[in-house]
Amino acid sequence: MDSKATTTVEHTVPGLEAPAEIVVDTWGIPHIRAATRRDIFFVQGFNAARDRLWQLDIWRKRGLGRLAADFGPGFLAQDRAARLFLYRGDMDAEWASYGTPEAKSITEAFAAGINAFIDLSDADHALRPPEFAAMGTRPEKWAAEDVVRIRSHALVRNVLSEVARAQVAARAGIDADLARMSLEPAWKPVIPEGLDLATIPPDVLDDFRLATAALDMPPARLTATLIDAWKWTKVNDLGNVYFDGSNNWVVAPARTATGRPILGSDPHRAHQLPSLRYIVHLTGPGLDVIGSGEPAIPGVSFGHNEVAGFALTIFPMDQADLYVYETNPDDPDQYRFQGGWERMTTLRETVRVRSATDQQVALKFTRHGPVVKQDRRNNRAYAIRSVWSEPGTAAYYTSLACMQAKTPAQYADAVAHWKAPTINHVYADTGGNIAWLASGLVPYRRNFDGLLPVPGDGRYEWDGFVAATDLPRDINPEKGFFATANEMNLPPDYPIDERRLGFEWAEHSRTDRIHQVLGEQEAHTLEQSMQLQTDSISLPGLRVQQVIAHLAGANSSSGGDLAGALELLRGWDGSLARDSGPGALFELWWTKHLKPAMLDLLVPDPAIRPLMAPGDHETLLGMLEGMDPRIGDRDALLRRTLAAAFADARARMGDNLANWAWGRLHHGKFVHPLAAVRPGFPEVGPLPKAGSGSVVMNAGYRPSDFRVTSGASFRMVLDVGNWDASVTVNAPGQSGDPRSPHYAALAPKWAAEEYVPMLYSREAVDAAASVVIKLTPR
Repeated sequence: MDSKATTTVEHTVPGLEAPAEIVVDTWGIPHIRAATRRDIFFVQGFNAARDRLWQLDIWRKRGLGRLAADFGPGFLAQDRAARLFLYRGDMDAEWASYGTPEAKSITEAFAAGINAFIDLSDADHALRPPEFAAMGTRPEKWAAEDVVRIRSHALVRNVLSEVARAQVAARAGIDADLARMSLEPAWKPVIPEGLDLATIPPDVLDDFRLATAALDMPPARLTATLIDAWKWTKVNDLGNVYFDGSNNWVVAPARTATGRPILGSDPHRAHQLPSLRYIVHLTGPGLDVIGSGEPAIPGVSFGHNEVAGFALTIFPMDQADLYVYETNPDDPDQYRFQGGWERMTTLRETVRVRSATDQQVALKFTRHGPVVKQDRRNNRAYAIRSVWSEPGTAAYYTSLACMQAKTPAQYADAVAHWKAPTINHVYADTGGNIAWLASGLVPYRRNFDGLLPVPGDGRYEWDGFVAATDLPRDINPEKGFFATANEMNLPPDYPIDERRLGFEWAEHSRTDRIHQVLGEQEAHTLEQSMQLQTDSISLPGLRVQQVIAHLAGANSSSGGDLAGALELLRGWDGSLARDSGPGALFELWWTKHLKPAMLDLLVPDPAIRPLMAPGDHETLLGMLEGMDPRIGDRDALLRRTLAAAFADARARMGDNLANWAWGRLHHGKFVHPLAAVRPGFPEVGPLPKAGSGSVVMNAGYRPSDFRVTSGASFRMVLDVGNWDASVTVNAPGQSGDPRSPHYAALAPKWAAEEYVPMLYSREAVDAAASVVIKLTPR
């Protein structure tokens, strides 16, 4: 290590067993070197706090329901909602559920490391990120149980969709809902006997939305009084409710140029500042693993050890149901079950509130789960049953076992313990093996399909869980690669009627493009995996291009230049690159004009029309291609909306078509959570951005301003066995401290579809070191 090129920082750390060091490379990736097994995770916790303490503190307080103590009465309702979804079961069973006997000891060491850094920051406030001083708060100490009891940072599905489907079906019929969400395999939802869907209130899931919402700090919320506390119960459409998507693939040695497997991974989530992901390298006795996870969780979930690489995407199985109860008119805390009345369990907890007296909140539970709404006027109550109440469902926690596996059999053994979220695992090792394994805890629903709420009277019960060995998998597939993008990838002969895993999957655009590209490449390279991760070819765009191929180019009576629009789109290659003018026109047309017009025709009822957005692409594209009579005169619709979109594009980007570019509209921007209340915290962007929610380089955006709100902030491509050749990126940067040079340094590379090295060998890491942090036990 060249001492002239590095800065050395030293800390004496109580609780550390032996000297350790953190080597931070040029790109902000920390490489932890510890001398004892415990210290690996102790230092991981210490380092996570060093780089992300404000984020960690908010993660814990939001999940445990402790925001009001720091921020006042405006957060009281969210605290109560979060507490409804905490794990409250047996902790011995919880720790025993993650596929490794070390789960508890690892987490204890991790929490102790966080606390050790908090102690240092108590003595030297300069170590704390500036958010604490700005808000007048301080970080709280962690317990190991805090890490796993919090379930609400990762959504289960599909309770939100159940309620949306019920609302649509009640007013427009069950078939109309396919324009919101198509079902695969083909399935007709069954309305449970005796359930009137029209009686389910639209706000029934307010508590669930609030419990899972990201921190939001409008000024009025911070100044709310106790009188206003229960007004802060709604989550708007830009709240943290999203489809948890991703891409991954593994390519076998026989189909790569190097003769080694290649693994690609780019998980998609809502964009945050700092990033949801954090890249870290853990080295110590019996462990040498590098990759990405969430900073509040020990270990890594996407990465590799000395022998094997691994990655995840969501495999969208259904892990939750809304139960509807008849309640006793004389005692609303009793609900009907199997012919009698059963009493809800009520817990009363004290919530500390800043600048106010402590408040008592009531948390109610049925045998199925937390009560999210009581309707006393109509003698109804509603509760959510989810796998979160089962031991072992802390999000991604079985990664502690998976990251240590070095054979397909070992990885399969670890995956057998994986419960939440539901996952497509891909695996590749230096022996040339590749594998795909689906995992997650999903119930047997013998007499219902999970697509609608069900009565809670005992007729619609879960009947155990599908065994891990009954979920699909493929080891060393004959075609030489496996790829997933949240699509319906159950084998054709899978017994879906017996094991109703789920019917709601991602559209096929991403997976079709990935399979097309990988199927054509017989000598796949690392560079081609990078190109595929950043591929912006829109298959929906190319499908619509075929639909309009026959249209005449006469000017529209609306005043838009239909001929110019048609000419621009007919010569389009389907790319949503940053500099694509036709791509800008298509996305503007599709998102702001054509899809809304189709949905208006399909569901004209204004009460439920908002539920249909953004629309199911498979259904809507099929209607256009098949000239579905429900959308009326298809060609007239196309002409009218395309002309309007062309006029819209001119208004936004000018009359000179040469200046049109998708990146002028579509942009990435990372805004600090405190920006609205404490000006001065730096935002990152805007950055012109390629892609959309329907291309491999997933970059979902909000239609109001085309700001990218979700997608892959973290990407990774592994050259399995030649580990130092692997690459990654994590936007906007590795650090959450606005004072750090690594706060936003990776955002330009992310926006430009570039990568940085993910170094693994000691020699390569030392050569790229920028800071060395030496830790000494007291």
